[in-house]
Amino acid sequence: MKLSFHGADRNVTGSCHLLEARGKRVLIDCGMFQGGRELDEENADDFGFDPRSIDLLLLTHAHLDHCGRIPLLAKRGFRGEIITTAATRELTRVVLLDSAHLQEEDAERRQRHANRHGEASAQPLYTTLDALNALEFFGRTAEYGQSLELAPGLTATFYDAGHILGSASIRIEAHGTGAPKSIIFSGDLGNAGRALLRDPQLPPRADSVVMETTYGDRLHKPIEPSIAELFAAIRDTLQRGGNVIIPTFALERAQELLFYLRRGIEEGELPQRLPVFLDSPMAISATEIFRHHPECYGEEVDALFRKGQDPFALPGLRFVRETADSIALNRLVGGAVIMAGSGMATGGRVRHHLRHNLWRSDSSVVFVGYAARGTLARLLIDGARTVRLFGDEIPVHAQLHTINGFSAHADQRELLAWQQALRPTRTILVHGDPDSMDTFAALLKDTEVNRPAQGEVIEL
Repeated sequence: MKLSFHGADRNVTGSCHLLEARGKRVLIDCGMFQGGRELDEENADDFGFDPRSIDLLLLTHAHLDHCGRIPLLAKRGFRGEIITTAATRELTRVVLLDSAHLQEEDAERRQRHANRHGEASAQPLYTTLDALNALEFFGRTAEYGQSLELAPGLTATFYDAGHILGSASIRIEAHGTGAPKSIIFSGDLGNAGRALLRDPQLPPRADSVVMETTYGDRLHKPIEPSIAELFAAIRDTLQRGGNVIIPTFALERAQELLFYLRRGIEEGELPQRLPVFLDSPMAISATEIFRHHPECYGEEVDALFRKGQDPFALPGLRFVRETADSIALNRLVGGAVIMAGSGMATGGRVRHHLRHNLWRSDSSVVFVGYAARGTLARLLIDGARTVRLFGDEIPVHAQLHTINGFSAHADQRELLAWQQALRPTRTILVHGDPDSMDTFAALLKDTEVNRPAQGEVIEL
């Protein structure tokens, strides 16, 4: 086996790893780099391998930093088979079409600027047609715990990673001359004990493990105090007469927040008719997809569905699909909870809501997820006093809340327990900031530890 690294190496986004085994070239994930504008060029760069040479792509889950460059891969010649779970296949369709639409919108804006200044034309990274073409390469559907043959002597098995709907860790085993070799790709591991999804499954032991370290240097706050903190932030903002803006990841986080807001209303912690706006077409579609996949539910959500109850239904909830309706929300003076993408505030509708609420001392912005370096969310969390939005310098007077107990990622304790249970001979750390990786690496015992740079190759 030979493994090379082409994304999420000593950073958190752009997951992309290439395994060569039994005469096959198998890509695990093909994600987009996310953060500041400087990453646009990195997304458009060469992959570090010839897309035409890839036989198979195994997709761990549908987050953009794991699937976002698949249309570009196909555009540049990939003609292999994409294998993933049924839920991930559905969600990826929504994510890629939304990403293509945003790429096209951004290219139009840049083109108007280029026309005014006599600059070179602006092109999207890929188009809606490119995304649709890429979806044609999705082939077999993986079921948790069932082995799939990739080639004679080469198998892959998907295990529930408990991160988002359909997410998986993937164990690949090669049989041939000599002893079998095995490797596990963790994907993104979920935070155990959550209401919506099942806890991560532990795959059988493997010789090597490629694992994420997003929160390898910290522990999460328990979920119940985090829920109480969210409710308190909403009540306090309503009392001040402002709006609550929640930058929201469309997959899993939006559904989890709706679930807990529903609980808060039922238990009297929040007003019965609290106006809640889910201003994200992708999150709305993902919420509908969630209902199709009972194989992923946690016990509490499964019990509600079996009783005929909708775990995401709130009395005052309104889905906002149309752009005109989203713009109309900017006229709300106060008293509303507005959930909008993107979760790191790198794009999407939430930036407009931040533009109209950050300068207001009666409003609040609540961050409930990871914010990568260089993102607007990270700038705000780190205490920026002004931020630039749509050409204007906006003062930050709103109350800011960072509640990390809602994270969909395993924390340091959970990551360490997962790694120790697998007892790998080699542990390869990816998908984490350097400080997080260094802290986590220092905790690992009885294993060779690698922290590959982008483009590095490891013989297994």
